[in-house]
Amino acid sequence: MSTLQIEQVSKLYRTSGLAGGVTRALREVSFDIDQGEVVTLIGESGSGKTTLGKIVLRLITASSGKVVFQGADIAGFGRAELREYYRYVQGIFQDPFSSYNPIYKADRVFEMLRDVYFPRVPQRAWEAKIDSALEAVTLNPGDVRNRYPHQLSGGQLQRLLIARALLLDVKLLIADEVISMLDASTRVDILNLLVSLKRAGLAILFITHDLSLGNYVSDRTVILRRGAIAEMGPTPAVFGNPQHSYTKALLDAVPQLHKKWHSPGAVRDVSAATRRPGRSVGPVALAPPALTECEPGHLVAVEE
Repeated sequence: MSTLQIEQVSKLYRTSGLAGGVTRALREVSFDIDQGEVVTLIGESGSGKTTLGKIVLRLITASSGKVVFQGADIAGFGRAELREYYRYVQGIFQDPFSSYNPIYKADRVFEMLRDVYFPRVPQRAWEAKIDSALEAVTLNPGDVRNRYPHQLSGGQLQRLLIARALLLDVKLLIADEVISMLDASTRVDILNLLVSLKRAGLAILFITHDLSLGNYVSDRTVILRRGAIAEMGPTPAVFGNPQHSYTKALLDAVPQLHKKWHSPGAVRDVSAATRRPGRSVGPVALAPPALTECEPGHLVAVEE
């Protein structure tokens, strides 16, 4: 059984204004994540990536469909079940500074966790547990403990949050644009940390708009377009043999070192590249396009 199963998940938002109506953020999205696997969710802004991450974390609810964690539909969880769910499923987000209260020291995030999940652990054992988690994410406890958030780098703060998740029995990590605000050298360190956690058996949903990062870290890739799956499959297949025009346009739009920005064809307009000639982009259809298998495990949607 997969660690997480996302089954026909849709999300509709009511549109404000006199005309009313709905915005279709997600349209019957389905895929699963196995233990020790990184699945990358890729798409441009507004494609529904973060919405899906929030649904998996039960921060918002799906309009239809379900999210199943280890055989249980998370929509039915009450307060006690949800607290237990967060023992196994944790999220890390784009801006590490937003996860900390600047008037408290950064390692207060560990004490908040202790109050909920480890109230009976002796202080000495708790301190040793924290130090072990920090060392697991390549942080020196003496460098980051008893420090305020502004005294630490973005990379250190993200690693603190990952260490916080490791204090629990975490089985699934939702990593939503976790390195987009970090410098290039720190990005590689965080990516390598995620890969090492994967090898230790952690399942990871890696949400990004950066194709190069997804290619580096993931086992399987899911391409979202207008709230629906455009293409998905093993990462080497999706990147090496893209079938959907949207996937091809995304790959063509990745900057290349040997091209200048003003070179003809150096950068493509992704939105224009995925429109059919002579056809404007109208309201998003409620039903998603059908998926067909072009090679084993590699699915592509019928062009809308």
